[in-house]
Amino acid sequence: MGLKAAVFLSVPAAVTPLPTTLHRHHLPPSSYSSSRGSSASASRISAAVMATAVQPAVVVGGGRVGQALLSMGPSSGDLLLRRGEALPPAAPAGPILVCTRNDDLDGVLDATPKSRWPDLVFFQNGMLDPWLESKGLAGANQVLAYFAVSKLGEPPVDGITDANPEGLTAALGNWAPAVAARLQNGGLTCKVLDKDAFEKQMLEKLIWISAFMLVGARHPGATVGAVEKEYRSEVSSLIAELASAAAAERGLSFDDGMEERLCAYSRAVAHFPTAVKEFKWRNGWFYSLTEKALAQGKPDPCPLHTAWLKEIKVI
Repeated sequence: MGLKAAVFLSVPAAVTPLPTTLHRHHLPPSSYSSSRGSSASASRISAAVMATAVQPAVVVGGGRVGQALLSMGPSSGDLLLRRGEALPPAAPAGPILVCTRNDDLDGVLDATPKSRWPDLVFFQNGMLDPWLESKGLAGANQVLAYFAVSKLGEPPVDGITDANPEGLTAALGNWAPAVAARLQNGGLTCKVLDKDAFEKQMLEKLIWISAFMLVGARHPGATVGAVEKEYRSEVSSLIAELASAAAAERGLSFDDGMEERLCAYSRAVAHFPTAVKEFKWRNGWFYSLTEKALAQGKPDPCPLHTAWLKEIKVI
């Protein structure tokens, strides 16, 4: 079944990104501090996304996600760049969708003129903030991709769960409406969030991947679904610990029900294998909190996390 939906009748050559002043929460009403103001804000965002045609983009990375994004684009105009290929002067003026591995991001910047850095949209998992800040890219466009592409060329499966039937994928930044329009053209959900809401959801996904992968690694062969079903008490304890550490570090409060949201997502992707990968970008952020606390003579904020990393000989 094809991914493209005949939703848009015309495709502009370039669409100006949405001004940052329009970025607002797009969350369930119970999460709003003011339902009237937030409803109006959500309506503006929804209207902005609906009015944004699927426009040509550059896709960096020809793997499963990159190919899926290409299939959701307009009939012509997209440009695919493989890893290491430089951005040509005649590249589309729209968003640059970066779908490489995290460790390839330095190379992506090297291959992209600095004048086009504001157009980069990062689809990577994990904690990107320290890297973005080191490159002068704080506030960059990002996407939390809660969809799975099992094999190259197959349509993605949306991360819709019983706890979040509206979908979990979210976008941040000036190009967020354009990204949401592309994903929706491919039959996927995507909400546009402001910085504060996005930060919370980004940390939740970081907690999910760090907790479920680590617990699974303790039980060789365990899938994400097995962790949720058979080792629920272990992963629940780790989720609570990592959430507490992240909240203290960032000075924020998570919405109630995180454990159930993360477990619901795990049930939706139950076949995923588990392994502790890309340590620097995932579990490594929590371990950096441990190292910082110990260096200051304070207790480890993540003792269970530290003990289990040692158990599987990652540290």
